[in-house]
Amino acid sequence: MKLYSQISPAEFLKAIVETSSISGDEKSLANTLESFLHEQGFNPNRIGNNIWFTLGSMSGPTLLLNSHIDTVPPNASWISDPFKPEWKDSRLIGLGANDAKGAVTSIIFAALHLKRENFQAGRILVALSCEEETGGQGLGTIVSQLGRLDAAIVGEPTGLRVVSSQRGLLILKCTARGISGHVANAQMLGTENAIAKASRDIIKLENLSLPSHPTLGPMKAHVTQIQGGLKRNQIPDQCEFYIDIRTNPESDHKALTQLIQNNLESEVSVHSDRYLPKWTDSKHPIVRAALRAAKKEAPTSSATTSDWAFLQNIPAVKVGPGDTFRSHRPDEYLLLSELEEGIAFYRDSVIHFFEQVS
Repeated sequence: MKLYSQISPAEFLKAIVETSSISGDEKSLANTLESFLHEQGFNPNRIGNNIWFTLGSMSGPTLLLNSHIDTVPPNASWISDPFKPEWKDSRLIGLGANDAKGAVTSIIFAALHLKRENFQAGRILVALSCEEETGGQGLGTIVSQLGRLDAAIVGEPTGLRVVSSQRGLLILKCTARGISGHVANAQMLGTENAIAKASRDIIKLENLSLPSHPTLGPMKAHVTQIQGGLKRNQIPDQCEFYIDIRTNPESDHKALTQLIQNNLESEVSVHSDRYLPKWTDSKHPIVRAALRAAKKEAPTSSATTSDWAFLQNIPAVKVGPGDTFRSHRPDEYLLLSELEEGIAFYRDSVIHFFEQVS
């Protein structure tokens, strides 16, 4: 597929939705985007299937605009063909239209508007990253190549609500250990059933109170996987289960892990804690600029993670066209009005940000 220079945002979105980019297999779309950006006069850089380019002045502060080009696989409940989108009644139904190719399209066309307007108030860096849905070789692997970043906007479907804090993700592996033996002789051998121990811990987790957040509410430890036992006639000496905790801003993952350990019989270890919770002061210029562009009074919080987790201490907001509740669902869609509003939002956010910091 080739994207020609003269193409509308609606046509562009349809074209990139038609191009499958399931996480880990984004090469075709990355090739298309790289070619299109060259056609538009940009000089894109690329590592793997991550693409980034700059515009504006090469001096002064740098604002990052980021979104991801990958999607989850379509589930079996799709009614329409996820890879044959059509605009009907100002609605485009297709895999990734909402999450997050609407944001990708909006960012690219906002950059094109700013380029035509000869924007020079600061440096804009646009990064289109891969593997966001799987936490693989995406933004976290290239952020060190992007140079100094003073602020960022992460494009995700938020209904243009300005998210200034998002939850992190802590996954814990719990191992209950017992003493094995033949089931028939269990009472006489002094065996200990690891599955029974794990069950006691799972009940404790159901009733465990974790710290709360004024907007997001209390955290919850969810058991998502469990495995134990070798044979039906043998007392199991080991049972493993995994806990998923969506952590609130200001959560300390190390302290939270210790809290869980203090309440369980099982051994607790960290399986993954790289998705740290994020928050930005509501008075920061990037929050103020985004609120002004979105015509909102105050920022909000998000229960979902994103590539914002890899931006270390860079002040950022998460905001974009579409609705988070359409993501990863059959027949996801984006409205034409949402696409147009997204383009205007990113353009205006850039202008308002540099008005404050230049």
